[in-house]
Amino acid sequence: FTKFLKMMKKVIKDKQYDFLRLDPIPTKKDVDEYYKKEFYAANSNFFNNSSLEVQKKQSDFFNSRWENIYDYCKKKFNGDIKGKKIFDIGFGFAQSLLYYRDKKNLRVSGIEPSTEGFNYAKSKGIECFNQGIDDLKEFDVSADSDIVMLLNVLEHLRNPALTLNLIKEKLLKKNGILVVEVPNDFNHFQQVANKEFNLDEWWVVSPNHINYFSPESLINLMRRCDYEIFEYHTSFPLEIFLLFGENYINNREIGTKCHEKRVKFEKLMLKHGKKDVLNQLYKSLASIGLGRSLTVYATPKNV
Repeated sequence: FTKFLKMMKKVIKDKQYDFLRLDPIPTKKDVDEYYKKEFYAANSNFFNNSSLEVQKKQSDFFNSRWENIYDYCKKKFNGDIKGKKIFDIGFGFAQSLLYYRDKKNLRVSGIEPSTEGFNYAKSKGIECFNQGIDDLKEFDVSADSDIVMLLNVLEHLRNPALTLNLIKEKLLKKNGILVVEVPNDFNHFQQVANKEFNLDEWWVVSPNHINYFSPESLINLMRRCDYEIFEYHTSFPLEIFLLFGENYINNREIGTKCHEKRVKFEKLMLKHGKKDVLNQLYKSLASIGLGRSLTVYATPKNV
């Protein structure tokens, strides 16, 4: 059945919220089973996968990502971030939570649908819950989180607007921060590479990714769910390597080398004190719809 779903390539504009999504939407049962049993194994073939081994091996790269999120949130809280509570929805192997707990002394917890990731987090002493993210409406906790992270999750959900609304209702403080990260798909570099090299819209995968966002469509969705956006940026435009002739789609070794070049570029910028320049670059790329992933920072609208 999974093979059948992966063959589905029909993408339409959602009639209510205008982002792109699969049609038809996979059933809740199929999505839940996929994440509990198949997700990490299925992604082990990709050079930028979510496996624990890769995240530990590339800890400097991932820690830089967590640090950047921390900095944006700290600035929004006017520097007063000590002891804040952070809740990660779909935390994978909890590497972000371990970083924020052990390096930043934040209080941490989260939800993870995969049994593998949940068990790992529990073994590290993290307060966490093993359940499907679509089941958030059944989640019974106090809305006391200062920061809620939804990193590379919204693209997987059957009803992203419902989840965004439930976060305000069940998890996030009135003055809290929601951090959303999604792939920036159907971007200009992807479309050019797809047409030039006949790559069959490789980024459209079912049931893994149900929804497909651009900066415009994600911001529009979040605003319609009564969030105020205070910052957004993209990341390194990895697809530019395809336009250089380095076709990593069908060759994992090429993909690994491209990723390593991206990591080296960012490390050198940070090493030589150009973090602000790097951030400005990724903000500028977001303004024209480029960059591999998109991160949006928002607070609940006071309505």
